Amino acid sequence: MVKIRLRRMGAKKNPFYRIVVADSRSPRDGRCIEEIGTYDPLTTPSKIDVDMERADYWIKNGAQPTDTVRALLKKASAGETGADATRPVKKGETKAKVKADASEAKGGDVEQAGAEQNDEQDGEQEAAVDVSESEDKAEESADE
Repeated sequence: MVKIRLRRMGAKKNPFYRIVVADSRSPRDGRCIEEIGTYDPLTTPSKIDVDMERADYWIKNGAQPTDTVRALLKKASAGETGADATRPVKKGETKAKVKADASEAKGGDVEQAGAEQNDEQDGEQEAAVDVSESEDKAEESADE
């Protein structure tokens, strides 16, 4: 069976990976059929460089990507780059919050959404002021 997997390169405590197509019986860092990309997890943001045409070709011909490579291919095809592209979700944190943080870092629509939320809060505060003013006027007229 043919697999698309990572081949570890680099020095000790300094990993660098090549995304390769290899026979599943060959060793992790052994002979490969073709190199289709690289992955550098130590750069900030992590760098993923994949020849998507060759990856699609091999997948269509029956090559099975490993779980890690499948995730990297998905990120590379979505065009995600940056620290948030490979940042894991922390305990108690929702995926929506991670996406909001990512779009905020990119200067996305989160600022606009925040402005709309502030406008709503201002409207609520103005309504609360109007209610308190009407209560004050009612008390003044009751006192007279």
